[in-house]
Amino acid sequence: MWRRDFLKLCGSAGLGFASPIGSLDQLRAAEQDPPEGFYSGPYYVVFNASGGWDTTYLMDPKGVDGINRLYQAGDILTAGEHRFAPTAKQLESATESSGAPGGGISNEVFFEKYGPELLTLNGFDLSVNNHTPCSRYMATGKLDSLAYPTFPALVAACQGADAPLAFLTFGNYSATGNLVPMSRVPYLQSLNLLAKADSISGVERHPYHDPFVSERIERTLEAQFEARVSQTRLPRVERSQSMLYAAQTSSQALRRVVPYIPKEPAKRRLAQQADISLASFKAGVCVSANLSIGQFDSHNNNDADQMKLIPELLGGIDYLLKRAEELQIRDRLVVIMQSEMGRTPTYNSGQGKDHWSIGSVMFLGAGIRGNRVVGATDAAQQLVPVNPSTMAIDADQGIRVRPEHIHQALRELAGIEDHAFCERFPLGVNESERLQTLWA
Repeated sequence: MWRRDFLKLCGSAGLGFASPIGSLDQLRAAEQDPPEGFYSGPYYVVFNASGGWDTTYLMDPKGVDGINRLYQAGDILTAGEHRFAPTAKQLESATESSGAPGGGISNEVFFEKYGPELLTLNGFDLSVNNHTPCSRYMATGKLDSLAYPTFPALVAACQGADAPLAFLTFGNYSATGNLVPMSRVPYLQSLNLLAKADSISGVERHPYHDPFVSERIERTLEAQFEARVSQTRLPRVERSQSMLYAAQTSSQALRRVVPYIPKEPAKRRLAQQADISLASFKAGVCVSANLSIGQFDSHNNNDADQMKLIPELLGGIDYLLKRAEELQIRDRLVVIMQSEMGRTPTYNSGQGKDHWSIGSVMFLGAGIRGNRVVGATDAAQQLVPVNPSTMAIDADQGIRVRPEHIHQALRELAGIEDHAFCERFPLGVNESERLQTLWA
């Protein structure tokens, strides 16, 4: 009863916190009745190809006028509605030369496997072509402000800010708008130590406190918190007290992560990030994760660099989806695959490609109808306008899709467009320009 009254008090005060839970054995026994504070999805994952991927070597192939040098227009492949560049031969060649596959997969494997549930949006306008503003614009939907949160931070704040690791990030632009803490857990061992914070060096058989002592500490913290929030305070102070209480009591909630931490860390960087994210999702302590790999900024040797990195990116996505299936949370994932810019349709003197402000993005997951490609670029890799109501090509009367249109649609997909936090950070998209059938 005292716990229920305490939760009501926090709710009336508008405070977020991490609810304490019972023992790990109790959690396993009550798997169908999640503990208080357990977030059960949807889970949002953003994959960032940091530096600017070459979309013509992935989901927007050309094969004409020297835009690409590894294939011709007649070599372009299809899987359902998707057209993509052939990369299996390049990946096989790279594997033979290095002696190891490196965890990457070809476009052929990726689109054949995930095409039926994949949505591709080609040809949106980033307006500028510098890394910092483009990263910010792509992550937040707002080009001219440093205050806006990224989409994963925003959705975490709206749907589960009381989760101990509500917003996980592994790099790239990660602003939170001061709505939710930014959690960085770089290694599985770091997650293990967090989850076993009451154990010496993460060894469960060597706890700092006996269970009855931990229970008394927890009740004392709650009593102190009740006393503090009952006093008249400024909203900012109340929020600080709430966050302090959450930090003090989250250790018990984080113990739910323990059964889902792999015994051995994965070898690839995206797989490592995926393992940490998925364990946190499954344990109900995380809402969203911002995953990232870099080095896509291929001003020199574009083809070699992109053919190394694109398969690695796709391999990381494949790993996350397969592992999520094993954890039985695959149907609750929403996955966004993006980069802050594209590459130019021409090569420079260093056989590289420079920054290009026309991009593409891919989505799959809960609420998204797949086997679809919307938007387009022409043979010169220039954006083609679309009708926002139907998403059909409309070169004469259509709009130039920009990141704010995409973010408005993401807010609507997540059901948070009317949340107070979204109203605090408006995107300024007119009703007539909303992408009404993007998710179909």
